[in-house]
Amino acid sequence: MKEALFYEKLEGGKVRCNLCPRHCTLSDGQRGFCGVRKNEKGKLYSLVYGRLCSMNIDPIEKKPLFHFAPGSRSLSIATVGCNLKCKFCQNWEISMSKEIFGENVEPEEVVEAAKNYNAEGIAYTYVEPTIFYEFALDTMKLAKKAGLYNIWVSNGYTEIEPIRKMAKYLDAINVDLKGDKKFYNTLCYVADETPIKKALLEYKKHGIWIEVTTLLIPGYNDKKEQIERIVSWVKENLGNSTPLHFSRFFPHYKLTDVPPTPLETLEKAFEIAKNKGMKYVYVGNVLGHDRESTFCPKCGSLVIKRVGFEIISFNKKCPKCGETIPIKGERWVRKF
Repeated sequence: MKEALFYEKLEGGKVRCNLCPRHCTLSDGQRGFCGVRKNEKGKLYSLVYGRLCSMNIDPIEKKPLFHFAPGSRSLSIATVGCNLKCKFCQNWEISMSKEIFGENVEPEEVVEAAKNYNAEGIAYTYVEPTIFYEFALDTMKLAKKAGLYNIWVSNGYTEIEPIRKMAKYLDAINVDLKGDKKFYNTLCYVADETPIKKALLEYKKHGIWIEVTTLLIPGYNDKKEQIERIVSWVKENLGNSTPLHFSRFFPHYKLTDVPPTPLETLEKAFEIAKNKGMKYVYVGNVLGHDRESTFCPKCGSLVIKRVGFEIISFNKKCPKCGETIPIKGERWVRKF
């Protein structure tokens, strides 16, 4: 165990965790909602520091991050736990686990493993990285010194101060903007989407590259007006060059009575976003769909061709009209 960051001591041996917007107040021996932060005799501890349950090499396109270090590979790490309880979680075996398990690994070993695998960076992913913040932060600091990038795949449910503390070490993030108040309240056990939007604005303030993903679930967040609200917020607050990914839902965990997202729903969302002026919109979880690729927002020509997580052809500028495509993390882009 490691003493946690971002908590305050209260009367009677209680503590309040200030890492995420839940602000769990815990008596001695109690764990937070995430299941991995515990009050031990008036001090808050992380139970998952260095307890990695997942460590894999992934293409960055899997995150998905399409405009940051294209073609690069990241060492992806995770512990158990999460600060949401999404009924459709695809990694529920680790995110919902009440048991703390995983290999004991030091931050130095993660960085060394990334270099040994010839990965360009480290991804903090699979579960919400916020819940293993202390280990992530220590690893990120070392990764920066080693010339590696750091990326988060996040639900966005993080308080502002933790974001500020780690912002200079974070290069890019993909945040799930899942839906409206009813969606979050019904499917994720959280009041509303307001803290996620605040977090996104904070990431933007610090110049971190942002991409946004919305998993479209039939009957929950796939109505035209719901999609329009998400798109409008992203455009107005993050900018129309922010890559926006609409992903296909498949029945999973506690949401097995809902059918997969129809292809026409994803294509409708794509058209809504494009019609509202978003420049880079993608359809995900549909292998071989042409909207996995990047097209020039000016003339419509193919600029970056993707099939699944593989880049087939890559250009930083439109080969027809010369329009420049925003690509961040260029030092880590693989040669094509």
